[in-house]
Amino acid sequence: MYIFSFEKLEVWQNARMFILDIYKLTSKFPSNELFGITSQIKRSSSSIATNIAEGTSRNTNKDKAHFLTISYSSAMETLNHLIISKDLNYVSENEYLGCREKIKKICNQINSLKKYYLSKET
Repeated sequence: MYIFSFEKLEVWQNARMFILDIYKLTSKFPSNELFGITSQIKRSSSSIATNIAEGTSRNTNKDKAHFLTISYSSAMETLNHLIISKDLNYVSENEYLGCREKIKKICNQINSLKKYYLSKET
């Protein structure tokens, strides 16, 4: 089976695993939130990995870096939803802190990859 370049990226692999964490976490959210915060946090967490993958197919390093910026923004959106979920007592402090650490790691990896692409642009 052919492996695409994005599948080899550790940042994409971590973002993919994070999506699974979010899906497990939100399975415990109240059913009346299905079309509210549950949907929003699933969408934004999925967007982190999706934009990393999509960016790898772009022709220029500047374009690749742009999609990493979008991915980073999706991580911040996800963090916002996690904070609200904690405020609503949908997630515990430990669950929140664990997810926050994973987001921090993914964001650091996104920024490193973005700097790499931008350094090759000149």
